[in-house]
Amino acid sequence: MTRRQLFDYAAMSVLWGSSFLVMVKVIAAFGWVGAVTFRAFIASGTLWLFAKALRRTLNFHIGLRHFAVIGTFTVALQLIGLAFSVPRIGTAMAAIFVATIPLFSMIIGQLWGIEHMTGQGRWGLALGFVGMVMLVGFPVVAFTTDFWLGCAASVIGAASAAFGSNYARKFLQSIDSWTQTIGAFMFGGLLTLPLITFVPVPTVPTISDFGYLFLLAMTMSAICYVLYFRMVSELGPTKAISVEFVVTVIAVILGAAVLHERLSGLQVAGSLVILVGCLMVLDLVPRLGRRS
Repeated sequence: MTRRQLFDYAAMSVLWGSSFLVMVKVIAAFGWVGAVTFRAFIASGTLWLFAKALRRTLNFHIGLRHFAVIGTFTVALQLIGLAFSVPRIGTAMAAIFVATIPLFSMIIGQLWGIEHMTGQGRWGLALGFVGMVMLVGFPVVAFTTDFWLGCAASVIGAASAAFGSNYARKFLQSIDSWTQTIGAFMFGGLLTLPLITFVPVPTVPTISDFGYLFLLAMTMSAICYVLYFRMVSELGPTKAISVEFVVTVIAVILGAAVLHERLSGLQVAGSLVILVGCLMVLDLVPRLGRRS
């Protein structure tokens, strides 16, 4: 990885890891459907305005169908899964499920022949999974129907994110990351908009609520997805999406520090295991027998 890619990777880790705290406030103010829909439209609209101001060329010649697919899976289903699950299972558990995305991505990428993981990469993903299991030392809510629905939504969201990332690598590699992000969030917002009829905004949002919404949309969505789609194109979907391992660690730590969600010694150890697995997936751990 280049220095710029490492910087992008670190930026996505911090911003997405912090996004769970912001998401809690946005969901409380706008509802789980409104949080996704408004986030998507703001992210797409502001990024389009920036592109016009910077005179960037946006190229949608590949066809709207491809943008509709990544909008459905990478934005609508993934973010709906997150927004639906966070109030039901807590930020820590939701973040832990996010760590399964690279595992789904590896399976899809192998089946599609998009990328071929090294033996070290596979061991890294296995370590990431072990670390994720170690992190599941609690839930913060009781084992109710809502809890299991939240878990199911998280798994669907994780699988959808992995599918969308592999689809982008396979069919949109020639399209720049700005265009991919604008198209994906526009279609994602259009797909979730009708659901507001069934899940309306629960209250009158305040100015601070709108502040959190714009923070979530402009930095943790628009900027992060531009960096992410660029990394998918350069490194492949599984290596790019391995950032979710670090996101999980950051989100769990912040959940414990800010929301007072308890962390056990096993969960701390699991966080370290996840970090080691992430380094192996990114090929940043020296292999035995490798020539200098």
